[in-house]
Amino acid sequence: MKKKIFSLTLIVFFLDQLLKHIVASKVLLQEAFYIIPRFFYITHVQNTGGAWSIFSSIPYFLVIINIFLLGLLIGYIYKKETFSLVEVIYFGLILGGVLGNLMDRIFLDGVVDYIGVQFGNYYYPIFNFADIAVVIGMALIIIEIIRGEKHENRSRK
Repeated sequence: MKKKIFSLTLIVFFLDQLLKHIVASKVLLQEAFYIIPRFFYITHVQNTGGAWSIFSSIPYFLVIINIFLLGLLIGYIYKKETFSLVEVIYFGLILGGVLGNLMDRIFLDGVVDYIGVQFGNYYYPIFNFADIAVVIGMALIIIEIIRGEKHENRSRK
């Protein structure tokens, strides 16, 4: 199962890098354009910070945090012996997403973001495929924790 985790990690990483390369090279993107008018659009932003541009004044802090997180996750994966399918998915998504954004931070001095969402006059911060992978992976972890707690509470009764 560890091979499956790392295979998914590589798929997420390469897809993320491909999408960022297409957007950054502007092969298909001359300017921001809406896929769904006044809701979903594609643009190109170089983000030196994290979510909502936090830590943009100290970008190397995010590099250190990402490397530390990757080390923790990979260490945990190597020590753990068995994995459920959900664990394979969430570990692969999170590792691939973190690795994709880390590579941008190291080699491009900032993350390539390109997905925009608008709600009326509110523009949600621009994000990318790696961010989506990490968020979905984290959501799966939270769901597993909640399901585990519900199962544990039922067996205590």
